[in-house]
Amino acid sequence: MYATMKQSWFSNLKGDTLAGIVVALALIPEAIAFSIIAGVDPKIGLYASFSMAVIIAFAGGRPGMISAATGAMALLMVTLVKEHGLQYLLAATLLTGVLQILAGYLRLADLMRFVSRSVVTGFVNALAILIFMAQLPELTGVTWHVYAMTAAGLAIIYGFPYLPKIGKSIPSPLVCILVLTAVYLLTGMEIRTVGDMGELPDTLPVFLWPQVPLTLETLMIILPYSIMLTVVGLLESMMTATIVDDLTDTPSDKNRECKGQGLANIGTGLLGGMAGCAMIGQSVINIKSGGRTRLSTLIAGVVLLLMVVFLADWVSQIPMAALVAVMIMVSIGTFSWSSIKDLKKHPMSTNMVMLATVAVTVGTHNLAIGVFVGVLLAAMNFANKVGNILYVGVETPQEGQRTYRVVGQVFFASSERFAKAFDFKEAVERVTIDLSRAHFWDITAVQALDRIVIKFRREGSEVELLGLNEASATIVDRYAVHDDPEAVEKLMGGH
Repeated sequence: MYATMKQSWFSNLKGDTLAGIVVALALIPEAIAFSIIAGVDPKIGLYASFSMAVIIAFAGGRPGMISAATGAMALLMVTLVKEHGLQYLLAATLLTGVLQILAGYLRLADLMRFVSRSVVTGFVNALAILIFMAQLPELTGVTWHVYAMTAAGLAIIYGFPYLPKIGKSIPSPLVCILVLTAVYLLTGMEIRTVGDMGELPDTLPVFLWPQVPLTLETLMIILPYSIMLTVVGLLESMMTATIVDDLTDTPSDKNRECKGQGLANIGTGLLGGMAGCAMIGQSVINIKSGGRTRLSTLIAGVVLLLMVVFLADWVSQIPMAALVAVMIMVSIGTFSWSSIKDLKKHPMSTNMVMLATVAVTVGTHNLAIGVFVGVLLAAMNFANKVGNILYVGVETPQEGQRTYRVVGQVFFASSERFAKAFDFKEAVERVTIDLSRAHFWDITAVQALDRIVIKFRREGSEVELLGLNEASATIVDRYAVHDDPEAVEKLMGGH
């Protein structure tokens, strides 16, 4: 147990500490911005980011991943806050946590295996584009000082690692923030700072039970929002966990992550924060800055709270250009540049899934819709490909007999092709259908077999089915009706 705890918490002290500080600095403006999107006070987002990070550090299933207030979740809260107020948002956050814990126990994270690699790539690319687009308001209608500071920040981020000795020991995003803040304080140039984003809290969060009536009416108000928050939160968290798995070449427990997200949202709701989930941008910052264990996530949350409460005067002086440079670095690092080269090598269907996921996600700013469209297209492509792998051979052993040998998968996408492979025009005495190399998957396939058998019998042929495997025989025996006269009449419309 001691060895496991040491590996999970204290195997990378320096890297986790420095990475946690970088993440904490980058979380502040985003938490404030997401609070504004949701229509609540900035401290709601900051408290949420603190509590989410701290709780998930202990309860989550993916070490090194950062959870906090996010834009995807904030967008879902706007109407609830506008129509019912903050207290109902806190209640919805608590219910979201309960639903996420339930999802963990139901092992819904296992559904991630149905998300193809092309969908994940599209999700990553779309998120990189959205992260970059989110920085554009800070780069439009501004003076040249902002562009100069942003360019200098990017030069530091990408150039500092090449310095001998110290280049690899200190995260370059942290150096960028410290240097640009010093430049701003020394020159006093007219540029936006973190303090211009909103007022930072001056007290620690306290326990708050939502002040809403405990009635069925309240439940009906918050339930639709909680369901949406649950789905989007878990989807973004599972996708982010997959990406961090790839970046670190280590596995994660995604069902535990579901439960951890639930516990974190319950804790957040009780501390006056808005619902949150895993953040791909901050998680990438953490990994790129050297964070690997749970300690980096814990430090990010604790340092965030300490800075906004006790060092607010200093934190408010950080120029937004420094944080914009860090987020541009994140968007560049997040985007899968190899996917552009792979467009020439990969099949058109795979490319379409990836591009559709990107287009829908960027167009709607909704990660859940983008991933849903990608998964749907991938499933349709798969069904189409498997449906085309079907062969029906015809043999005539002797006069008056015909044997059909079926090879492949028979289901809703291939059932029509299956039915058209049989010739009902020429009457024969005996028809044998060899299904030993075929598999029936659904009721649509069974109904197609029913119609084939019935049509042959109406032409006066004796029909024999051979070689059904156990699984196919089970579904055919349960749902086939070709041996039931009344059902046959009903199926064929009485003709």
